[in-house]
Amino acid sequence: MEQEEYTREEINWSYIEFVDNQDVLDLIEKKGGLIALLDEACMFPRSTHETFAQKLYTTFKNNKRFVKPKLSRTDFTVVHYAGDVTYQADHFLDKNKDYVVAEHQDLLNASSCPFVASLFPTLPEESSKSSKFSSIGSRFKLQLQSLMETLSSTEPHYIRCVKPNNLLKPAIFENTNVIQQLRCGGVLEAIRISCAGYPTRKTFYEFVNRFGVLGPELLEGSNDDKIACQKILEKMKLENYQIGKTKVFLRAGQMADLDARRAEVLGKAARIIQRLMRTYIARKQFVLVRRSTTHLQSFVRGTLVRNLYECMRREAAAVKIQKNVRRHKARESYLLLQAATVTLQTGLRAMSARKEFRFRKETKAAVHIQARWRCHRDYSHYKNMQRAVLTYQCAWRQRLARRELRNLKMAARETGALKEAKDKLEKRVEELTWRLGLEKRLRTDLEEAKAQEIAKLQETLHDLQLQVEEAKTMATKEREAARKAIEEAPPVIKETPVLVEDTEKVNSLTAEVDQLKALLQTERQATETAKKEHAEAERRNEELMKKFEGAEKKIEQLQDTAQRLEEKATNMESENKVLRQQAVAISPTAKALAAYPKSPFQVCHIPGTCILYKYTLIFIKMT
Repeated sequence: MEQEEYTREEINWSYIEFVDNQDVLDLIEKKGGLIALLDEACMFPRSTHETFAQKLYTTFKNNKRFVKPKLSRTDFTVVHYAGDVTYQADHFLDKNKDYVVAEHQDLLNASSCPFVASLFPTLPEESSKSSKFSSIGSRFKLQLQSLMETLSSTEPHYIRCVKPNNLLKPAIFENTNVIQQLRCGGVLEAIRISCAGYPTRKTFYEFVNRFGVLGPELLEGSNDDKIACQKILEKMKLENYQIGKTKVFLRAGQMADLDARRAEVLGKAARIIQRLMRTYIARKQFVLVRRSTTHLQSFVRGTLVRNLYECMRREAAAVKIQKNVRRHKARESYLLLQAATVTLQTGLRAMSARKEFRFRKETKAAVHIQARWRCHRDYSHYKNMQRAVLTYQCAWRQRLARRELRNLKMAARETGALKEAKDKLEKRVEELTWRLGLEKRLRTDLEEAKAQEIAKLQETLHDLQLQVEEAKTMATKEREAARKAIEEAPPVIKETPVLVEDTEKVNSLTAEVDQLKALLQTERQATETAKKEHAEAERRNEELMKKFEGAEKKIEQLQDTAQRLEEKATNMESENKVLRQQAVAISPTAKALAAYPKSPFQVCHIPGTCILYKYTLIFIKMT
């Protein structure tokens, strides 16, 4: 349809190759196709699924879209666009027949439950009278035709749902699976055709009406929409577009670019309009507020000035009253103070004259007494000085004699002091020699303890390596047992899920390996002399970690396999339930399918070992 439109518009284009699925549609729904033959087989009571399959083989033996399997008499394969699909015709006739009685359908349609009523809608009277035989295939064909008519009369938009992974878990994307779904759904083909052609097309009037704002100066003086469209596209510097007779054809992404530029121009214009409108509103509010403020300020200032004048007038009157009252009080206080001062001065002057007279009278007798006292004092001082000189001379001579005696005694004691110092030094040397020997013994004991700890660590690493090998052997045995169980299980029986629960074992081994690594790191930092011996232990530890990581990966793979088997078993169980329900609907006396119980494998656990290390710290205090 798009290429026919390109031809009508006479634009430069090349033919686009695409996969046409019309032959598959003709094989299924055309007259004489699969649905028609199925309805025809349902009309004959003696028809079986084998006769229906043989009729399909003879009718479509030359059709390239129809393939007959080699090892089956009732199966047939249809070569769809997405891939080959094999169908089993065992129950096609039973499923295509409609056994619902008209009275039953009317009864269920009149149910008070909306869900039950929606399952059995009322059929139109014309279709019910005209068609004596009603099948599921014919109804599906009519519904499909109605859907295609609805889609043709509207502009539908499709949403493609893609399953990211088969595990039904979040944040996991399988690229191969997603690409296969997009390719089978025709999304990649539709994108290729859309990119090769012109997915966006607009008439000249619609294009100018929508994108005229991008170049308003180009529309002035021009009435031809085609020329205006071309000028707008040249101004936007777009390439690979086509202009037909009545429409403009754009490549993928060009319409979004034009819409973005149009939104930018409209946004700028809207901002200019908003700016001018806000300026006008703000100016109007400012003028109104300024006028109101002026009136309010004049009234307030008048009131304040009147209040200030009244306060100043009252303050001046109060100051005048205060001045007169203070002057009267000060006058009275001054007169009272003057009278008191005169009286006090008179009394003080009389007292001072009497005191002077008494002093002169007493001074004359005191002079005579002082002369006698000073004479007696000088004589006593002379006698005391004479006795003191004699005493001091005796004490000094005694002091010199004692000093000489002390020097003689010190000379006698020097020989004994030297002997005591020698004894003390000998004792000090013996004590230091004993401490040095003790320190050497302690260092030797510490080195022996470290050597024992290193030997214990090597033995522990060897034991852990053996445990990991045992775990690997057990995992291999469990995988072989699971494979044998899957191969020996019959097709009808549900596949037995294998559950491997080694969480405790893995956690214990991980904790032990982490503890050993921490202890080895501490020993390497503490003892520099043991680095060469620890290198071999580190290499073995790295090999053990690699083996352990390989075992973890294998365990995760086994868990994924078990989960997939469990999902497959669940799907088979649901299919069995559906088949049982259909069998019950067809023949109530049919027996229910027997379900086989699950038999999970036993899981072996390897207990972890705990290793405790004790370090003895020896502190030596030197005095």
